[in-house]
Amino acid sequence: MTSTSTAGTTTAATGPVDAPMLVGGEDVPAVSGAWVDVTSPHDRSLVGRAPRGAAEDVDRAVAAARAAFPAWRATPPRARGRMLQLAADALEAVAEDVARTISRENGNALRTQSRGEAAYGVDVLRYFGGLAGESKGRTVPLGEKTLDYSRQEPYGVVGAVVPWNAPVQLACMKIASAVSMGNTLVLKAAEDAPLAVLLVARTVAAHLPPGVLNVVTGYGDEAGEALTGHPGVDKLSFTGSTATGSRVMARAAERIVPVSLELGGKNPQVVFPDVAGEEWVVEGVTAAMRFVRQGQSCTAGSRLYLHRSVFDDFVERFSRRLERFVVGDPLDEATDIGAIVSERQYDRVCGYLREGLQEQGAVAVTGGLPADDDPLSGGFYVRPTVLTGVDQGWRVAREEVFGPVVVAIPWDDEEEVVAMANDSHYGLSAFVWTKDLGAGLRTANALEAGWVQVNQGGGQVMGQPYGGWKRSGIGREFSVEGAVEAFTQTKHVSVDLTH
Repeated sequence: MTSTSTAGTTTAATGPVDAPMLVGGEDVPAVSGAWVDVTSPHDRSLVGRAPRGAAEDVDRAVAAARAAFPAWRATPPRARGRMLQLAADALEAVAEDVARTISRENGNALRTQSRGEAAYGVDVLRYFGGLAGESKGRTVPLGEKTLDYSRQEPYGVVGAVVPWNAPVQLACMKIASAVSMGNTLVLKAAEDAPLAVLLVARTVAAHLPPGVLNVVTGYGDEAGEALTGHPGVDKLSFTGSTATGSRVMARAAERIVPVSLELGGKNPQVVFPDVAGEEWVVEGVTAAMRFVRQGQSCTAGSRLYLHRSVFDDFVERFSRRLERFVVGDPLDEATDIGAIVSERQYDRVCGYLREGLQEQGAVAVTGGLPADDDPLSGGFYVRPTVLTGVDQGWRVAREEVFGPVVVAIPWDDEEEVVAMANDSHYGLSAFVWTKDLGAGLRTANALEAGWVQVNQGGGQVMGQPYGGWKRSGIGREFSVEGAVEAFTQTKHVSVDLTH
């Protein structure tokens, strides 16, 4: 194994690499000397290794962040922002290396997904770099003899955990949000996709004082648990599954540590009959399901509610559209859809399909369980799948599959479909498709979700306060309001001016 990165420099890798952790501005292995293999979901080959961090490694990272905090907090906000903007320029210069690393380790297609994610990371750094001075307080007019004002101050050391499905986008989000507000950060990368995050972190950290940004790697039940329960962490920010988020929240409650959670989703798409025959709706529904990320997105619109009068026709046209996607090697420029991230996740997706199709009697209009003789059977590939004949109460219709599987369910009237859509413990996103403005707004207002799109199925845009309702999370990201809310705390000062 060879390492192709040092602090402040990055180089594209074609073979397996050892990528050390980043602590206090230095490349470090795990204290134990152990490593975690990162394998390709395309062909199961070894992509590289990351340190198998544990409690001792988290201790080092938190100590480095704690030591860096006083000076970083005192750094003028606009100066902090300028450093992030310089980091964005540096990241843009190596964006192709980052994109290819994403595709090699988590299976996302280079052309349709990974390049866009790398570019998004650059935009995130620039956005928050320009907004670093927006953590403003306010004054309360209590008369000429009193000065009454508030300050938004950083928490201190933030512990952040990111998942594998959009590792660079979400790592940049947590880095830029926390650091711009004056916090220092210890980031835990996912064990299935740590290499791109480490590449990004070294690029960004080269423009920050040592210790402001630290990255640990390893398994969730080792490094992750150590970070979320560490007494030196002042704030927790977690993106991942609802089950793990519940554990993070429980750990935070033990010490009354504030926590932000962006968790799972089983998101509804409601298609009204007035637009069901139009191709832009088919394209929009396809985009909203995040098929080019293999459905591995918490905002994927995986519950498709179609009016009964148009159900069969829409399912047929939707399925034929999905069959035009090219599924294959994530690094092939012709590929639209790549591979499921790992064997564990592949088995989970196939388990939902097996239960729905073989035990409960659903019908796969397209896709379905992978065939043993499929040319892609050497990797973790599941073709885009549309299931019909599904009951609202089945697991495949209620739980987050996190794969390219959508269930299509008919409805008859507006009140009924809203009730069906809201019959979930999730509440992250939702999509409504209609040209009837009244029906669209009524439905959008009635849906229990933190983010509702009408006649569009795109991803998050910087400036939108993004987050979930119910068991889909607490707090907001992607906006200045979200950064101030999540990464600063309010101090109020009252001064008697008569003395």
